[in-house]
Parts: sequence; C-alpha cells; structure tokens
Amino acid sequence: MNIDGVFSGGGIKGFALIGAYEEIESRGLRFVRVAGTSAGSIIAALIAAGYTSKEVYELVDAVELSKMLDARKTIIPFKLAKWMFLYWKLGLYKGNELEKWIKEKLEAKGLRTFSDLPPKALRVIASDLSNGQMIVLPDDLEKYGISPGSFSIAKAIRMSCSIPYFFEPVKIRTADGMNMVVDGGVLSNFPMWLFDKENVKKVRPVLGIKLSSNEYEHEKHKIANAIELFEALFETMKDAHDARYISKKHASNIIFIPTDGILSIEFHLTETKKQELVQLGREYARKFLNQWGY
Repeated sequence: MNIDGVFSGGGIKGFALIGAYEEIESRGLRFVRVAGTSAGSIIAALIAAGYTSKEVYELVDAVELSKMLDARKTIIPFKLAKWMFLYWKLGLYKGNELEKWIKEKLEAKGLRTFSDLPPKALRVIASDLSNGQMIVLPDDLEKYGISPGSFSIAKAIRMSCSIPYFFEPVKIRTADGMNMVVDGGVLSNFPMWLFDKENVKKVRPVLGIKLSSNEYEHEKHKIANAIELFEALFETMKDAHDARYISKKHASNIIFIPTDGILSIEFHLTETKKQELVQLGREYARKFLNQWGY
C-alpha cells in the first residue's frame, strides 16, 4: 500500500528511524511522498532516492560519525579555538562533510537537485533566523529568488541539520542581504502538518515517525543547572509548535519512539547504543503497526 511519511528530527537518535523504516517496509508499505526535519530529513531524502531500509542502515552504519565534526583548521588548540569559531563562525563545526556525504549518496541514485524528483516527493524544514521564519524546502526558495528545481537536495538537508551553535549556519545571499539558515527543528521538528491537515481530504494515509514519547505523556523537565536549562529551552522551542498541532486524532497516525537518555549530538555513539536505537525503532513501529487502522 502507498503512504506518505513524516520523520522527526533528533540528531544521532535518528538511528531509531532506520529501525522503524525497516519494520514499515516489511509490512509492504511504500512511501510516495516524504518530509522531515534534521535527522529525519536525511532518512526522508534517502527514501525518496529509492534506498531500501537495509541499504539505509548499511550506508549510515558505515559512516564514521566523528568525521562529520569538521572543525576549521587552526594552529590554536581546538579547546581554545572552538570558542573563537563559535563567536565568529556561529558554530563549532562547518557541516561540509555532512553535505558531501549526503550528496554522494544521492548522486549514486541519480539525484542532485529537486528537479530530479517528482513534485512534492521530498520536503524538508529549515529555519531562517535572519527573517525569523520557517522555510519549507524547496517550496519557499522562490521567496529568495532561487528556482526550487535547481536547488541542491544535499544543501537543503544540510540546512535542515545545522544544529545551532554546533554546526555553522548555511548562508543564502539575496538582494536584501545575507540570510542565516539553521536546523529546522528550531521551528518545526515534526512537520506532519505538511500532509495531514484538518478539513482537507488526504491523498493517501499519512504515517509519522517521531523520536519522543507521546505528546500527552511528556515527562516534566528537571532543571537544576545551566546545562539542563539549555536542554529544556531547546526541547521546548523545537516541540512547542508541533505539540499544538498534534491532536489525539493525528496521534493515532504517529509512531512515537521514546529515546530518553541519549543526546542529539552524541556523535561518539557506541556500536551497542547504535544497535539499541535501531532495535527500539523496530519494536515501537511493530507495536504501532499491529494495531494501525490506516
């Protein structure tokens, strides 16, 4: 059966999305259109390119995650230089390696720009901090004087994955000046609203995969220090918009995968933790699909 799919952000926790995709695929469900934010945009792009769940797992598993942390070269020790990069470049790491990796994987399937895909087959979310607005890529590129079809899919994925302060923002130059674009999770970490709208008949069933507990079972944040305050602040910021949108009706079409205890930027994830995340995705997808009524 054909369905549309939405994949949430979650950084390194995105390994759980692969496990969920594997279970979904095993049920004979095929994605026609996909959307995602941050880590979810990577999985969505690989699915849109035609990769099977097994191939996605092999691709991601082969990546040396630490290589994605491409700091700028300097003679100053990184522990000192990183604060300089954060101040002047607005991020600890460039993000070029991530874009290069996804570009190579998409080109292997013949994809370079959005014109290589059917209309609306893939959409990802990014955040334009300069203008204080959400961007749906490639749809909103016309606002910047850019032809949506000519835009690099890999560049769009990099935008959606540019975690603030961690990766440098992606810059879009327009007649009005420079625009700083960062992780889509800042404004919408789970864009199910792209497909599942109130009072609009769906073209086909829409299935969401979200890396969190059910919105109605959200655990209260424990805030005892500055780090916990920042984590609570960022989580609230990225989930608030989507939490207002997700009603109990929409929740019946969402696979919630709780991934507590793992940081989104845990790029030195152990092999054991990686396997646990994949298995977690499988288990929660299996439980959900066993009772999903489409």
